[in-house]
Amino acid sequence: MTLIGMLHHRTDPQKVRKAYAYSVVAKAEGVNFFYFTPGKVNIDTETIIGKVYENGEWIDKEFPFPDVIYNARYPVSDKQDDIIRYLYKRIPVTSHYVGDKLHVYHKIKRGKDFEQYLIPTDELTNTKKLTDMLGLYQKVIIKPASGHQGEGIVFIEKTGKGTYTINESGQISTSNKEEMLNLVSQKMKEREYVVQRFLTFQMKSGQVYDFRLHVQKNGEGKWTITSIFPRIGPIGTITSNMGSGGYTGFFDEFLQKEYKNAWYDMKRKLEQFSISFSNHFDNLYDDVSFDELGIDVGVDEDRKLWVIEVNWRPGPPVIFNCELDVARNAVLYAKYLAEKKKRKPAK
Repeated sequence: MTLIGMLHHRTDPQKVRKAYAYSVVAKAEGVNFFYFTPGKVNIDTETIIGKVYENGEWIDKEFPFPDVIYNARYPVSDKQDDIIRYLYKRIPVTSHYVGDKLHVYHKIKRGKDFEQYLIPTDELTNTKKLTDMLGLYQKVIIKPASGHQGEGIVFIEKTGKGTYTINESGQISTSNKEEMLNLVSQKMKEREYVVQRFLTFQMKSGQVYDFRLHVQKNGEGKWTITSIFPRIGPIGTITSNMGSGGYTGFFDEFLQKEYKNAWYDMKRKLEQFSISFSNHFDNLYDDVSFDELGIDVGVDEDRKLWVIEVNWRPGPPVIFNCELDVARNAVLYAKYLAEKKKRKPAK
């Protein structure tokens, strides 16, 4: 029977929402499952003190190294990193980091096939790159290269000769060129940023929105759509991120309201894009294969799709009842990886 180990940095699985769901699904699918942290790994004996859910509680048990690791989080210390590297060399791992925003952008650009869906983006290493982008597009955003949930995003618009409108976390101000560049220079000292052409994806109400395409690999190792849903920004905001006050709605209902008679065509377009893009994206990385992606796309007024961001560990919104669907796909894909390794002839 396949043995799956869920790797996380938290010692208490009760504080990890997905742990219980994965444990329940694994049992239903005839798969053994346990939860563990790097500190409980014994390299000398190749055993792990993990936690298993039995009779309504998590209890400690000793396990051999699992057949496959579902890596829910990255290490938080050098010691943990060493242990995890040791495990990864010996055991198949389900999940892999896609890289920061710029890394993903260049991967897709070099891949050519989906280059047309990219929003022009550049690494913000100096203020000239910002002024060059503003010269081309007039409206840009700068955002942390490794940020999430829409944090750290600044909108800049060239509004006149030497004047700029700046929107930072909803705080709108007008600056001259020197003030604007000083602000950006200070931010560049604090962390790495990218600068990107600003495209507006708006509903009929004027609210900004985009779509999250949540895809996973199934028990056959093939991409499948877990959910597609709109993310809607509050009135007056420039991003639709859930962590910045955004909210969501049901896919079909949203499309019917916004696209009227063309709603089904848009649905099929997004569904087909989800799978074709995921297959292509998987092939851009030589040394890893992904299990789950959250692809954020915008749709402009001409109904052209634009890739905003690609996430390696997306979470479904609370409005949807798909937590067990996510767990089932993850467990079955982990089982697929384990069986694939067993079939592979030893060197």
